[in-house]
Amino acid sequence: MVRNRRQGWLLYWVMLFLFIAGLFALHLSERRVNPLIHGIDSRSSGLQSGGSMEGKEVRFGIGGTALAGVVTSNTATGSANAADDSFTSLGGLVLSINLLLGEVIFGGLGTGIFSMIMTAAIAVFLAGLMTGRTPEYLGKHIGPNENKMIVLYALTGPVTILILTAIAISTKAGLAGLTTNTGPHGLTEILFGFASSFANNGQAFAGLNTNSFSYNITTVVAMMAGRFALAIPALMFAGMLARQKERPQSRGTLRTDTFTFGALLTTFLVIVTALSYLPVLTLGPVLEHLVFKI
Repeated sequence: MVRNRRQGWLLYWVMLFLFIAGLFALHLSERRVNPLIHGIDSRSSGLQSGGSMEGKEVRFGIGGTALAGVVTSNTATGSANAADDSFTSLGGLVLSINLLLGEVIFGGLGTGIFSMIMTAAIAVFLAGLMTGRTPEYLGKHIGPNENKMIVLYALTGPVTILILTAIAISTKAGLAGLTTNTGPHGLTEILFGFASSFANNGQAFAGLNTNSFSYNITTVVAMMAGRFALAIPALMFAGMLARQKERPQSRGTLRTDTFTFGALLTTFLVIVTALSYLPVLTLGPVLEHLVFKI
């Protein structure tokens, strides 16, 4: 669309790298066996797939389940071939991170590509500050007004998901939805539910019953924010760029179609997500892993 295929390929390779990293991490986590279960043979053989098979279809095994989990948590399908609630703590962490990234990896129903472009615009601005280069993306200048839209877009996800999660874990109505689990896993169930609603995904940890007045209202808030509160600043940002004339590249322009920028964009995606959600992820799946070692 911008007559620069290198830009498209760069975004594609960033998506592919994050996809493979998530697939590798999820597969390794599900190959591990719950140490609290004794007296079973969990080794991989010609008769069984081995690993943590609770809640999984034996026809697909760990490999097929991990692949489906990563694909569906990166897109707005909402489908599943295994019980997400039965994944190991680190496996659930991978699925949660895919949602919290904003489904930038290949994307959901139209959300992924503009999420990736908005994130790339933030990376361009920060890289320009660090290197003294002109903050331009696709030949368009990123000024104060454009940055306001970018920041508004970036803050919408953490503000919505974390506030709704905090309300759920601090009220009786929110805690009443935890039908089977409490503690760190219960927190993960609540966080995943709001992240899935916000990301227009539809997956859920089955241990959370959201069929109540409280969750019907709060998940609707998450869905509305995930659709309109993201689309509005993205469209305004696009309008601002559309009104600008394309600027020719110069020696002071930061190149955004190089391997260096791809590495910067990948690192930025991981760091921003970590800074926004690390506390709640630490109290959820990470703490669960440290306590139960699964």
